[in-house]
Order: sequence, then structure tokens, then C-alpha cells
Amino acid sequence: MKIVVTGAAGFIGSGVASLLRDAGHEVRGFDLRGGEDVTQGDVRDEDAVARALDGADAVVHQAAKVGLGVDVSDLPEYVSVNGLGTAVLLAAMARHGVSRLVLASSMVIYGEGVYDCAEHGRRRPGPRAEEDLAAGRFEPVCPRCGRPLAPGTVDEDVPPDPRNAYATSKLAQEHLAANWARETGGVAVALRYHNVYGPGMPRDTPYSGVAAIFRSALEAGRAPLVFEDGGQRRDFVHVGDVAAANLAALGALESAPPGRLRAYNVASGEPHSIGDLADALSAARGGPAPEVTGRYRLGDVRHIVASPDRAAADLGFRARIRFADGMREFAHAPLATAG
Repeated sequence: MKIVVTGAAGFIGSGVASLLRDAGHEVRGFDLRGGEDVTQGDVRDEDAVARALDGADAVVHQAAKVGLGVDVSDLPEYVSVNGLGTAVLLAAMARHGVSRLVLASSMVIYGEGVYDCAEHGRRRPGPRAEEDLAAGRFEPVCPRCGRPLAPGTVDEDVPPDPRNAYATSKLAQEHLAANWARETGGVAVALRYHNVYGPGMPRDTPYSGVAAIFRSALEAGRAPLVFEDGGQRRDFVHVGDVAAANLAALGALESAPPGRLRAYNVASGEPHSIGDLADALSAARGGPAPEVTGRYRLGDVRHIVASPDRAAADLGFRARIRFADGMREFAHAPLATAG
């Protein structure tokens, strides 16, 4: 199959492109930076996208502006790269008769995870109040009775609740892809990546993931600075498993029903806290020990833990790299100088 991989020079996209080639596909990389086997171009450039799509059978769309953003000044760039760029790509796919799409989405579209109240059952709490965060009250409470909540597991049918510009732009990508599928009869899969880490991850920038920020601090001999109390739960999934999920999704397009988009969590199914992450990396590198700061960011959620069951059932995908093994590798793996 002839496949265009956008964002093919990036952290995730390069791994996806490499695995697809290993599986026997003909891959055409497309990225702002260009590189070996990667054509330089912007997904917002209609002519460049049209040239990249010539003769293609499918697109694996990884290109995006990532991270939670610094402040509202980032809004135009998120909307431009992630929203407009995806719209330009989809319109070009329709013109060129490319009917198969794998879209890199994100768990950030869910916002806060799901919780259970002993009295009121399943709850989706709203954004945490700044006065609570400033006072060290990090756990969401039941919006009806104010009692503590027990965190649950998010599946793909949970309604989205994006809490920042990046999340909103990723959800927009899913809606655009669903529109494209309905109007063209195309088939589309959205892979909602959870917290991806691994070799080649971008270094410590305001847009880096927390794993890279901790790893960069340790490499410089500094303690990882853990926000809140370190109890925030996430699902950390290795970049090699994410690449495998893309390969599985591409295969599933052959039998997927046309005219619709189907979403899947890409997650390990084994949640760990941010404190666990810092401890594991610090131990693997021999310190220094993490420092819990109590600081917070208003765009952050407390817990977001995924169910990997739909991807296992429909795509035959399950993450294989365990947290402890992946962290030992990542603690000494090379990092990239750009996102």
C-alpha cells in the first residue's frame, strides 16, 4: 500500500513511518522539517499536500502542534496547524480519491476523567477551582454532595470535554475527519494517544510532555519538579506501541465500514501517577530525587485513565512494553532537540 505519513520527521511520526516500511508498505513522508525519505511541506499548503497525495492509497496523519500551550497567544497557531491543516489535507484527499485515513488524536479531548460517587454514581466533575488548587485540594469532589470521588476508567464513548487549546483543536480534527468520511464514503480511524514517551522525545520545552521534562532535568543534574502532590494518574504508553497501533489501525481500515470515523484509546491499561514516573526515571538514572512542589496549572486535569479494550477487540492491538521496562530504557535514551 502507498501511504502518506504527515509529521513523518517527528517523534511519533518517524516511528510510525519506519514500522510501516518494515511491514512492506511504500511510505511517503511529509513534514515541515523534511529529512531522509521525508518531503518538506506544510499541511496548510494545498499545492504541497496535493503533490504528496499523488498516487497514495491511505494517509496516516500525525502532523500537529502539540502540548498544552503557554497562554492564549497560542490559540491561533493551534487552530491553524491542527484545524486548518487537517481541513486542507482532507479536502485534498477527497479530490485525489484517497479514501483511507488514520488520524492521530489524543486523550486530552476527554478533559477530566470519569469518577464514581458513593451516593450519586458516575460523575464528570468540571474544571477544578483555582482556590482549591492553591490550597492543595487537588482531588475533584462530587458536584452534587461535595464528597470524595473514586477515579474510574474512560472508554471511547465518554463525551469529550476539552480543557485547553490543544485539546479543542484535536477534537476539531476528529469532527473534520468524521465529516470527510460521511461526505466521501471514506473510512477513518482516530487513535487517541495517551501519554506517549520513548527515545527521540522532544527535549524540555513549554510544549514537551512531562516525561521529557523530567528526563531533561535529570540529564542536567536537576531534580524533577513534580506538580500538585504527584498523585495525578495517567496512562504512559511507549512510542513503539503507538507505532504498532497505527499499523494495526491501517490494517483494520480494509474491513471498516465506510462513511464513518471510529475512535480508539491507545493506552497500556496500567495507570501510574506522575510521582511514579518521576521516581522511576530518577531511580534509573541514579538521582537526584524528585521534588514535589505543590505547584499547578489550570489547564491540567487530575486523573485520566483509559480502557484499552476496544482497540484490543477491533484492532488486535495491546501495548507490549511494560512501564518499568520502558522507563529504564527512556532514562538513558537520546532525546530530540525539536518537537
